[in-house]
Parts: sequence; structure tokens; C-alpha cells
Amino acid sequence: METLSALDALFLRVENQALHMHIASVGIYEGPMPERDAIVAATAGKLPQVPRYRQKVRFVPLELGQPVWVDDPDFGLDYHMRFTAVPPPGGEEELCTLAGRVFGQQLDRARPLWEMWVVDGLAEGRWAVIGKVHHCVVDGVAGIDLMSMLHDTAPDAAPTPAEPWEARRGPGTARLLANALGEGVMDVGQVGRDLVQAARRPTRAVTDLLRIGRELNSIAHEAPPTSLNGPVGRARRWMLVRGNLDEAKTIREFFGTTINDVVLAAITNGLRDLLIARGEDVTTRVVRTLVPVSVRREHQGALDNRVSCLFPELPIGVEDPVKRLLDIREQMDARKNAHEAEGGESIMAMGELTPSALLSFGEHSVAALPQHLVQTITTNVPGPRKTLYLAGRRLLETFPFVPLGPRIRVSIAIESYERALNYGITGDYDSAPDIGVLARGIEQGLADLKRESKPPSGRSAR
Repeated sequence: METLSALDALFLRVENQALHMHIASVGIYEGPMPERDAIVAATAGKLPQVPRYRQKVRFVPLELGQPVWVDDPDFGLDYHMRFTAVPPPGGEEELCTLAGRVFGQQLDRARPLWEMWVVDGLAEGRWAVIGKVHHCVVDGVAGIDLMSMLHDTAPDAAPTPAEPWEARRGPGTARLLANALGEGVMDVGQVGRDLVQAARRPTRAVTDLLRIGRELNSIAHEAPPTSLNGPVGRARRWMLVRGNLDEAKTIREFFGTTINDVVLAAITNGLRDLLIARGEDVTTRVVRTLVPVSVRREHQGALDNRVSCLFPELPIGVEDPVKRLLDIREQMDARKNAHEAEGGESIMAMGELTPSALLSFGEHSVAALPQHLVQTITTNVPGPRKTLYLAGRRLLETFPFVPLGPRIRVSIAIESYERALNYGITGDYDSAPDIGVLARGIEQGLADLKRESKPPSGRSAR
């Protein structure tokens, strides 16, 4: 039995029928598709590396403590691996439609929180895998590690034989309550120890508090309302956008930015086009986005969540693509220099010291608040660095999925793999039927920056 962290539990508690807190990806593989038994065997042999795939969540009665991970005595791989196909012609539209439907379904909380949909029927003899895992299991960076675990790094790798496995007996109600009581006592003791440490190191304590204050102050005022906020239903639309990592690096080097700045600038153009197409005035407007930032240390290899957040304001009111990029660079540099992500990490750490029942009440309260402070979510995660194979077939492309937030109708995820830098756009099915405009706007934003990063002869970089 292992207790979930405060952040992992938060991803469970904010989830409801309309807000599904799983992360996912769509991988496209070279054909032909292997036999079903070969794909199942390849996955079964990897399960010992991912214990969470055979564990489920148990909740403490009356939410007196954090939920815990326990082995699922009814685990069956055939429940989590589903085989399906897209209709002809098996193009991107058919694949995206299927992915949107899969992403709009909540994971079964009575079982381990993951699914793997194997999709046949793609054009050119290719096939795909739609993988889903709950956010309480992994963050984006750990999700990439998980993908690498479940794949091979050579096409001729011998399948790992499946090992016998027997579920450990789960705790009874009395043990769950006793464990929660012990947690509460430890929480109080830890708070006391931390207060003593803070008193011994007043300068660091004050610095941490200032960082937290700066982070909270950065989102204290509401951004101008747009149609990006509002009620969200349970169904999803999803689209993919292809990008080139080498081109992004060229833009980065020419303008002295980061890859993430380039990505945000392209997204800014897409959001600008989307709102203009909806008839909204973007003059002098910004779109505030939540950007998760990994605070995982090299020694923290566990598949859990270690993230903080930044809240840049995307300058959709600026027409010039270069000016937008430089504005974003200036914002992100200022936030990094102010160590705002560390402030967010401190907030997360404070959550670990809050008694579980009080934390649960706070989590439900936050989830119920109207969301006007943030208009969208953008997350950029470095993907696998090596070419991956599943059942002997090469992974050609991968596209990410990130869930929507409370009253946030559009989210964008970005993932690199080999020489690609690909985007996955998620929209609420009813209120964001036009995410294709956003997709084309991102493509155009990248093309504009690529064009501007090729100076005429004799002209130097900016």
C-alpha cells in the first residue's frame, strides 16, 4: 500500500463527468500491423517495469486521508488493451475523430487507470496506438519515460517473457483509517519541524514566501474574457499538427530565444486567428495560458507528478510575428529570473504538509471555483530521444493529448520525437468545433517565423 501525494490526489479529486484528467498520446507505426498476440505479448512483458499498471486507487472513508495504491486482484490485460480500426480511407481525419472519442471517455476508477487502443486501417498500411493514463499516475515528463519503458529501442529486440504475478492482499477499512490517522500525526510533526528549520534559516524562508507571492500576484487579475472560457461538456475534439524540430531550432538560434518561446509564439498566432474567426476583437488583448514546468530532479525517477506552473500572457493583439516572439521571450525570461516556477513548487510542497481532510476540502473548493484567470493550457514536453519500436514496428510519429481544465475549452500539447515537434489540440466538442482554425494558425505561425529567420544577404540576426 502506497499513499498518493497531494498533487496526485488533486488530479483525482477535481475529475468529474465533464473534466477527465488523463494524459495521452497517439502513436503512428510503420506497417504492416503485427498479429494481435504479438502486440499483447510485447506489452505483457513490460508490465513488471510499470507496477502502477496493475494497481488501482482505494479511497479512505470520509476522505480522512489521501487515497492509496493497491494491487488489483482482478487485473486482466485484455480489459486495458482494446483493438479497433478506422473506416476508409484511414486518413488523419478518421484517426483524429476516433482519438477525440477515446479521449472523451473517463477511465474506469474501479480498475488500473490506463488504456491502450490499437488501431488498424490507416492509409499506407500503417497502424496506430492511442494510449491513455491518468494524470495521478504520471506527469508529462514521466509519461515520456513510461512510453520508453513500454517500447524497445531496436526492431529485432526479443520479447520479454511475461512473469507470473499475484496481487498482494489489499488493506481493510480499519487499516486504511489507521494509516490516515498516522499520516495526520506525521503531517503535524513535519509542519513543526519545517517551522523550526525556517526559523533557523530566515533568509531562505522569506525568499520562498516572496516567490510564492510573486507567483500568486502574476495571476491575481483576470484576463479579458474570451470564448475560450465557459462550460465544458464531456465529449472532445482532437486534432494533430506536424512541426519540424530542426526548423524550430533555426528560429531559436536566429532570434536568441528558446524552443518553448517559438512554440508559444506559433500558438499565439493560432489563438489570434481562432478568436478573429469567431468575430472577437483581439486588439490590445492577451490570452493567459497555464504552462506546466517540470521540477523533477535527475534522481527523482518515479512515475508520479513533480510539476509547477508559469502563467505567461500570449500577445494575441500583436500582428507582427517577430514582435510576438520577442514579447514572449521577454516574459519567459522575466519569470525564470524571478524563479516563479520555484515558487509554484513551494506551493505544491506546502500541500504535502496540509492535513488530508482539510486538503480534500480545499481541493473540492478550488475545483468548484469559476475559471477566468487562465484561458488555455499549453504544455511542451521533450519526447523520447531514441527511435522506438513496438512488436518490431517502428514508431514513426507521436502526437500528445492534454486534458482541458475547469471552464477551459481548448488546450494544446507539444512533444518532440526524432526530428519532429508535433502538436495535439484538444477542444470541447460543443463549444470548440473550429479547432481546425487554431491548427492552421499554428502552422502559419511557424511558417511566418521560418520566413523571418532567413535574413536577406548582409542582414544580421536580431
